[in-house]
Amino acid sequence: MSKSKRQIRRREFLKVAAAAAATLPAARYAKILGANDRVRVGIVGFSDRFRQAHLPAYGQLGKELNFEIVAVSDIWSRRREEGVAEIARVMGTQPRPFRNNEEMYAARATDAVVISTADFQHSYHGVEAMQAGQDAYIEKPLAHRIEDAVAIRDAVKKSDRVVQIGTQRRSAANYQMANEYIRSGKFGDIVMAEMTWNVNQPGRWRRPQLVAAIKEQDTDWKRFLAYLPYEPWDPRKYLEYRLFWPYSSGIPDQWMVHQIDTVHWFTDLPRPRSVVANGGVYLWKDGRKNWDTATIVFDYGPLNDPSRGFQVVYSSRMTNSAGGTKELYYSNAGMLNLDTNEITPTGGLNERAAAEMEMKPNQLATTKLSDLAPAETAADTGADSSTTANVRNWMECVRSRKQPNANIDAGYNHAVALCMTVAAIHSGRKVMFDDTKRDIVMG
Repeated sequence: MSKSKRQIRRREFLKVAAAAAATLPAARYAKILGANDRVRVGIVGFSDRFRQAHLPAYGQLGKELNFEIVAVSDIWSRRREEGVAEIARVMGTQPRPFRNNEEMYAARATDAVVISTADFQHSYHGVEAMQAGQDAYIEKPLAHRIEDAVAIRDAVKKSDRVVQIGTQRRSAANYQMANEYIRSGKFGDIVMAEMTWNVNQPGRWRRPQLVAAIKEQDTDWKRFLAYLPYEPWDPRKYLEYRLFWPYSSGIPDQWMVHQIDTVHWFTDLPRPRSVVANGGVYLWKDGRKNWDTATIVFDYGPLNDPSRGFQVVYSSRMTNSAGGTKELYYSNAGMLNLDTNEITPTGGLNERAAAEMEMKPNQLATTKLSDLAPAETAADTGADSSTTANVRNWMECVRSRKQPNANIDAGYNHAVALCMTVAAIHSGRKVMFDDTKRDIVMG
């Protein structure tokens, strides 16, 4: 895409995203919460993700931290009604329904929002929230187009809002222990990371019953498309958006960003130096456009020193579940396994191989991550509890005005890695990034 066309698209994105809040009074943005004030939360998109992970977290934390869900904005009448009923059941109070975000923000009903809409809408709705003076929890991915990543990062930086991104590993106890261990230097330099996310689910991201039930008149298709060019109503793209670009990239949007985010966190590297990708729709030929199998290779290291670095291989398939979900970090001395939360000498330089070159062996001692932490933090954290921990961290930061664990910089960095990956998938070429221009570079 030419620079001029990209600038036009970005201006259009910001213009459309700001339209809802353009007429709100300045006093709206100036509200400062007291330490004990009730925080009024609006839900932007009553999604499966919100229902299954966020709502239980609010049920657990809401009263303790005085956060109340007071509003649900969803453009589909069915989800809006389900949201009101489910939130009332869990929280004990009934939220106010809104047909769209403009109505909700105009009502001045909320102090903060949780954004759990379709992948391509996260940055768009995030900019809306910043313009409306809202603190925000924005589900991942932050953005899969670089102009959108730049727009939301700039909007947050220009605001005084507390924004948490939904890469919840940053709030999980086991990942925090791993981060501290790697930073201590005891692991040694990372020489390789292998990451997998394998399932065998023909129904993953499919919603055939809902596709058959939804009618265009029950929702707002044009509003769903947001900044994308108009196309005729397609219930599959509305409900099964993860299978279709540009609504999502599928595997990279949904799964890869979680795991690649840990690389950035553990190493303080903001992005990969280069990305290549290969894959395809090899088995589930159900009309989807996004791959059911992908292998993505990243080169990481100091951006100004190509003599140092390491490789990350990310592989994922939806056609065979062998291997499951794994994150394995390697040094010359062994392996950190974030599936078992164990440090082992696996693959480390053994005595025989070292002796051939008159070197000393280099092998880690077998240790559990939990053995390295104080007893009160030595907990193995699963998917739901890590989301709860991330929600708690955001709530606490909304009150303290401190930066949360998964702040906008972390979100922008995973978005850059994602945008590079998408470019590699679509071009079949090696992809790099220009930090000054904040743009993709084809190798």
